[in-house]
Amino acid sequence: MCAHPTEAKAPASRNWQGPWPKTPGRLAGTGLIRLYQLTLSGFIGNTCRHLPTCSEYGYEAIARHGLVTGTILTAKRVGRCGPFGTSGIDNVPETIAGPLAALRHRAHR
Repeated sequence: MCAHPTEAKAPASRNWQGPWPKTPGRLAGTGLIRLYQLTLSGFIGNTCRHLPTCSEYGYEAIARHGLVTGTILTAKRVGRCGPFGTSGIDNVPETIAGPLAALRHRAHR
């Protein structure tokens, strides 16, 4: 008999699946992004110049780094997505350094 190659399973969601604390701010932020993905995103079209898309980036940034820091990272990313902006793979940073790190530290006190 022929052996069937193992097929890779597609992820259940296009959003980040890693572990993250389910705090009220993070749930609200990721919920708003998910609402956008399910409603308005289809009307705007698939015109994102980056991978992951801006909404996927925002979901992951808020889930990993909290509402305030994640929102700032997402706003910077959307700013890079204009007609004269960058393109390509632009992943959410795993750690935050500089002024955002200080802001994040103050927000968690």
